Amino acid sequence: MSENRNEVDINQLTFEQIKKVREYLKKLIENGGSDLHVKSNGVIRARINGTIVPFSGSILSYDDAMTLAKEMLRGRYAEFVENKEIDFVYQFDERNRFRVNIFFQTDGPSFVFRVIPMKIPTIDEMKYPEAVRMFTRESRGLVLVTGTTGSGKSTTLAAMVHEINLVDKKHIITIEDPIEFVHKDRGCIINQRSLGQDTLSFDRALRAALREDPDIILVGEMRDRETIELALHAADTGHLVFSTLHTIDAKETINRIIAMFPYEEQNRIRLSLAGVLKGIISQRLIPTIENKRVAAMEILVKTPMIEKLILENRDIEIREAIEKGRDHYKSQSFDQHIFDIYNTGVITREKAKEYATSASDLELKINGFNSGKAADAAKKAETADKTDKNGFVEEDVFDLK
Repeated sequence: MSENRNEVDINQLTFEQIKKVREYLKKLIENGGSDLHVKSNGVIRARINGTIVPFSGSILSYDDAMTLAKEMLRGRYAEFVENKEIDFVYQFDERNRFRVNIFFQTDGPSFVFRVIPMKIPTIDEMKYPEAVRMFTRESRGLVLVTGTTGSGKSTTLAAMVHEINLVDKKHIITIEDPIEFVHKDRGCIINQRSLGQDTLSFDRALRAALREDPDIILVGEMRDRETIELALHAADTGHLVFSTLHTIDAKETINRIIAMFPYEEQNRIRLSLAGVLKGIISQRLIPTIENKRVAAMEILVKTPMIEKLILENRDIEIREAIEKGRDHYKSQSFDQHIFDIYNTGVITREKAKEYATSASDLELKINGFNSGKAADAAKKAETADKTDKNGFVEEDVFDLK
């Protein structure tokens, strides 16, 4: 009986609720927002430039929220009721798609719509550091993109896959939940698999991928030990593996992977990770002066020193090693990149310090930079005062005599 109760009769749906939501989605697109939040017994809100703002003053009732779920999910409504949450992609029009998550909360269903750009960004358009392109040239190993939810991990991975698609001839398999950026075959064969629709789980699809002649495997997220172990194995057997984790920097990424295993297995995993890891890109999106957002990246490039630090459980020294390797290996810490972004005038001092790993260290660096600029300006002013109408400097004239 429960199955019959949860079965949706499409003929009885008017789709009035989805029409209303589409108006809010249109408004979100026009305002350059990233997310629309539709909550049962709450007002509709949107995230614009990283800030949550109200989009309506009216409350969405529980019944209307349940109707909206039926209108959007149709045949998958029973799956939502059973699992209490569901992910899918909603095609708004030819140019706009949304990643949608519907979940139950205390007051009923809630919906989160995340904008998925139809145009796949390039590494050059995003102005990513050159190390990001460098990782796409690897033939094997593990490259991780990390950061909090909404930090742009999917965008970075899409740009990297696009780069490979343009310049290489390889077989790429992606396992995603759900598929966000859709890649067309160019130089590469790209098979994209969506969790739930094309495969039952990440680890199942990853195990199958090893028998499907891939050169590159993209795993949307390393959620559990089995997926991590399979990813490490794939990287160790001659494949290039890309994946993501919800970690805040390179050091925590390494710690998180190892900590997911029982203590007696951690040395084995540490040894495996040190061997196959090629790099870690960690991201933070910082609000700019122009009310946009810019990506700050910490980039770990595996070097003999980094490998040694991972093997010897000296993770606390990793950030210093990253900073020292900047000139030679193109690695960089968050604070180094944030300092660079600040110097371009894109972000304020306050935002730079807010998103820095060490606000006090960055403050000292900024003060030193500003004092250096002040000294340069004073020197130029002093030189200008000594310059006569013919363009000679007093000391120069004296030397010429």
